[in-house]
Amino acid sequence: MAKAKKEIKDKSIEVTLWEAANKLRGSVEPAEYKHVVLGLIFLKFASDKFEEHRAKLIAEGKEKYIEMAEFYNMNNVFFLEETSRWSYLIKRAKQNDIALLIDTALHTIEKNNKALKGALPDNYFSRLGLDVTKLASLLDTINDIDTTKDPKQDVVGKVYEYFLSKFALAEGKGKGEFYTPKSIVNLIAEMIEPYKGIIYDPACGSGGMFVQSIKFIEAHHGNKKEISIYGQEYTNTTYKLAKMNLAIRGISGNLGEKAADTFADDQHKDLKADYIMANPPFNQKDWRAENELKDDPRWRGYDVPPKSNANYGWILNMVSKLSDNGIAGFILANGALSGGGEEYKIRRKLIENNLVEAILVLPQDMFYTTNISVTVWILNKNKKAHSRSIGDEQRHYRNREKEILFMDLRQIGEPFEKKFIQFSEQHIKDIGKTYHTWQQEKNNYKDVPEYCYSATFDEVAKKDFSLVPSKYIEFVNRDENIDFDEKMQTLKGEFADLLKSEIDSKNDLLTVFKELGYEIKL
Repeated sequence: MAKAKKEIKDKSIEVTLWEAANKLRGSVEPAEYKHVVLGLIFLKFASDKFEEHRAKLIAEGKEKYIEMAEFYNMNNVFFLEETSRWSYLIKRAKQNDIALLIDTALHTIEKNNKALKGALPDNYFSRLGLDVTKLASLLDTINDIDTTKDPKQDVVGKVYEYFLSKFALAEGKGKGEFYTPKSIVNLIAEMIEPYKGIIYDPACGSGGMFVQSIKFIEAHHGNKKEISIYGQEYTNTTYKLAKMNLAIRGISGNLGEKAADTFADDQHKDLKADYIMANPPFNQKDWRAENELKDDPRWRGYDVPPKSNANYGWILNMVSKLSDNGIAGFILANGALSGGGEEYKIRRKLIENNLVEAILVLPQDMFYTTNISVTVWILNKNKKAHSRSIGDEQRHYRNREKEILFMDLRQIGEPFEKKFIQFSEQHIKDIGKTYHTWQQEKNNYKDVPEYCYSATFDEVAKKDFSLVPSKYIEFVNRDENIDFDEKMQTLKGEFADLLKSEIDSKNDLLTVFKELGYEIKL
């Protein structure tokens, strides 16, 4: 035990826990194992908060109320029956039935606390057949952490966030969609400033957008009670992660009655949000059947998004949810910036309706699930001159109604986890400052080659409503002023010629052998 405590002092709590957790994992896949570890972290946190409040009730002479759930719930503390408390479990950590005891504890907590309905891991510990000795060791490590010692440090929140990122890394490409890299989420929050009102995320994953929104409010000395959170998530296990993530931070949110498809089963049909932050699935195919959702009110005034790709379905879902002064910041694959058909018609209408405010192309290798470069879109329902308060500061916005800010961030960032890129806090501040200067101080904003350009509506119209930043930003030191679409068409033609040439050569060779009396059958 003394050795474990020394390790926690020498290393960060997150690293110590991760190392202990990895010893337990064995053959269990990260996709399932994360629910085991995060469930235990939640259990320790809930127990610490319960015991802290229980001691407070006793100190106030309210000992007769210490087993009454109402006296905990009224203070946003989860009530735990004796068999669900960490102290009960840690005493039995070496028993062969400890996995069953943990499953029972989690089930009982969820049953007794409405806010946790559908949130906690269900029967994972017993089903996965975890090694009892290693599980006991992990319980001992978690036991050394006092999650309530320093409320300002948000110990359990830091641990939870760290584990989400590590599991996303472990699950790798094609998985790990439950997690959006923190620096990208922070950048979106810095730009749209979700300070007061309703926040919505139609593909909320593990809830990272909400967490960073609350952190933005706290950093600007705001009141998180003035924010209402609404979200939706399709995958049931990820829905649980999101509900747990909010619960351990004391954030109340409406994630719908269940995990559900945002398109087929919209859980917030009449919602009007002041802020939307999202990282929907990239280039989602066959998201609706041929004749489904054609008359959906979310597309009203626009063409129906093609069933072959959901990108513009997500965009129009978000547009339909924005309040009159609402602003949205979301991530999409770069392919949505150009292209024809229904996507072209929708994109053109969005620009003509003065909704597109900024387009930021991000570096490659920022995501754990894909190495492609992606784009942050900022849509603003009210691009006209207005003002609003952000903390103690009054922001005045100049009239940029007919302009779009393009930013190329591909040369910005710092190494992270060896093969990934992230934005530092200073990068985020600098990018946010450029954007807000463009919004607020027309005379102080300047276009910068290879970085940013403010395009008028007429300029965008002349480029046939393409939103590819390199069509507008000046490049002087790099050979980046290439029209990507034109270059790809050229390469496509050249590749087709090469394939044709190869086929012709093969046919000529077969003919020669045939003339020599040697027929070759392929």
